[in-house]
Amino acid sequence: MTVRADSPALHALIAADACFEQVATGLHFAEGPIWSRPGGFLLFTDIPASTIWQLDATGTSVWRSDTNMANGLALDREGRVVACEAATSVLSRFEHDGSRTVLATAWQGRELNSPNDVVVAPDGAIYFTDPHYGRAGPPHGVARPRFLDFQGVFRVVPGEEPELLVDDFRTPNGLAFSPDGSLLYIVDTLRMHVRVFDVQPGGGITGGRVLFAQQEAELDLAEVLAWIDEHGTPPHGLPDGLKVDEAGNVWVTGPEGIWVVSPWGERLGIVATPEHAANLVFGGPNGRTLYVCATHSVYRIPTLVRGA
Repeated sequence: MTVRADSPALHALIAADACFEQVATGLHFAEGPIWSRPGGFLLFTDIPASTIWQLDATGTSVWRSDTNMANGLALDREGRVVACEAATSVLSRFEHDGSRTVLATAWQGRELNSPNDVVVAPDGAIYFTDPHYGRAGPPHGVARPRFLDFQGVFRVVPGEEPELLVDDFRTPNGLAFSPDGSLLYIVDTLRMHVRVFDVQPGGGITGGRVLFAQQEAELDLAEVLAWIDEHGTPPHGLPDGLKVDEAGNVWVTGPEGIWVVSPWGERLGIVATPEHAANLVFGGPNGRTLYVCATHSVYRIPTLVRGA
């Protein structure tokens, strides 16, 4: 069974008999999905292949190659693609004419670790997580020394220096705003939990309580990296990508697939995925299709709710 409910509330979000459809495959490691509403198509990354793919009604095609191992993507308020580059530790933006603009590459004169995932706030500011995954070497980065002794979350206004928001994460990863933009949810992968912060009028964040944990014990980084080195993908079931629906529920990857959690931290159920899920996004003509990047493939499944 794909949809496994812990609460009847889940069935208001996704039908009990909903099933996944594979819409792309043959990828090295799929990540970073975003839905382009004006264009009506999906963009997603293949990190080891250093490629951004476009998926539309005609099939899959290369949207951009030589992306410096782009990982997470976002669209800014002008419809431009913002990308986290694992190989260069750069947060970049692809302009409408195809040129590339560097938005952030250092903090206080020291290179960033490896921008991983990114989201754009209602005011246009860009928030991104900065773990060191992209410096650990192939297949998801380039081995090189670190210059920051923490793994943080940053906010950047294009044209300005990045602002460090929080530095007490072990491995910050996926992030998303609540529907009204007042809350910011952030994954801490190795701690296997999601934290929630209050967004302040100036764009800063406060609080940071754990909304829910997927298991009590933290993961050992050396063991995770060894698994990736041997298998080419992370261990199945890590919290990684995260999205919020229009009702404020959190959809995040985890053990068995996608965990659906209420705004109050109650797990409503699990949507089991055919492969290890890394990231997800709501899209489709009516916004009620969930696209999931899962290792070598991209899947979609109908939902009863739109993304935030």
